[in-house]
Parts: sequence; C-alpha cells; structure tokens
Amino acid sequence: MKPAWTKTFHDWFRAGLGLLYPECCQICRRARASPDDGFVCAACQRQVREVVPPFCRRCGLPFPGELTTEFACANCRELEFDFVAARAAVVSQGLVRDVILRYKYQRHLWFEPFLAGLLVRAALPELSGKNPTLVVPVPLHPVRERAREFNQATRLAAPLADALGIPLNARLLRRVSFTMTQTRLSRAARAQNTQGVFALSPGARLAGQVVVLVDDVFTTGATTNACARVLRAAGAAEVWVWTVARGI
Repeated sequence: MKPAWTKTFHDWFRAGLGLLYPECCQICRRARASPDDGFVCAACQRQVREVVPPFCRRCGLPFPGELTTEFACANCRELEFDFVAARAAVVSQGLVRDVILRYKYQRHLWFEPFLAGLLVRAALPELSGKNPTLVVPVPLHPVRERAREFNQATRLAAPLADALGIPLNARLLRRVSFTMTQTRLSRAARAQNTQGVFALSPGARLAGQVVVLVDDVFTTGATTNACARVLRAAGAAEVWVWTVARGI
C-alpha cells in the first residue's frame, strides 16, 4: 500500500499543473485534456499507432502484412540478443515521436502520464504471465542526467513497476562511459558505441531474477542488449525489454 503522503503529493501536483497550464491539449491546442491524460486529447490520442501483430518475435518490429505465424525479421536473424524479446507499446512516429522529444529534451514533463499510460496498458497484460520479479530502467550517464535533470527511463518505468507490484531498482545498472548520442549512428556503430558502457553496481547479484528492462524508445536494440548482457552475466534468468515506442 502506498503511504498517504504519496496520494497527497499527487493531488497537489495535479492541482499545481491545473494552475500553470489550462486543461487544453498540448498537441492540437483546441480540445480539452487533463493532467491525467498527459494533456493529450482523445482525438490526438487516436493518431497513435499501436504495435500489434504481426511483428518480429525477437525485436518487436511491426510488419505491414497479414502473417499469422511467428517470424524473426531480416534484421534479427543473424543477431544474438541477450534478452528474450523486445516489445513496444506504439510506433515512434508523428505525434509520439514529437511528444517523446519534447518530454526528454525540453522538459515537457506533463506528457509523462500519457507516455507511461501507453507503456503500462500494453506491457501489463503481456508481462503478467512472465512472472517478472524486478523492473530496471536503462541508465543515463551521470553527466547527461545532471544536464537533463532526470532519467526518462526511470520515470516511465516506475508506473509499470507499480502496476506489476514488483520493485523498481534504478541503481542496479550504471552507465560507466560517456558516449555520443545514438540518434544518427548506424546499427554497427551503435553496437560499437555501447561496448563496455554499462556495469552492475558493486556487489549486486541477480540469481534467478526475471528482469523487465525499460527504456523510452527501441531502435536497433544496441543499448538494451548491452544492458541485458550485463544483467544476464550477473545471474538474471531472463530479461524482457519493454519500451514506450518502437523506431521503424
């Protein structure tokens, strides 16, 4: 059970948002949208493209066809992943991509309930049968986190951990090397860019744990796979990757 102060803080936070920002959609600027909606109205939310089958059973890449059997996409067939599978709630395009960029780089934190809601609604039914024991966010390097003032993966992972009823450990994984942004790198360059970047906190052990690794966007899987490799080396039985959005 959450302490009473948590609900009180949430109520005050919502009230503060209501004073600072009118209950108006921050996308179209016309329709009504509340803090609980992440200030994204129902009409704008209908623009979101959910990731639904058919998709690659390994990396979750959606496929625009009518396949009825499981398949691995061409990008995954020759790759070795340290996670069981990666899944995402929605496709990273249009409105979703814009919201994530504004959330991460312009501190438009009012979008958080919208993004976290997408993740929880998609991941909860899928993970309930996997018996996960721990939620771990992909870490930022301390320099980048200080500049941004928050880690989006940690904030988005917290509601999912609450919904699953399992712990969130945001200190388990550390990013020990500062790397350039992955945005414009090729698949091969991304993989090279993440080698030796992540480490486990000293003394941590994960014997038999089923870990849900959370990030905002999955593109090539280089970052999440580097994290999963460290988690598996520490004894995790399985690592399942979940992100809000899937790059295509």
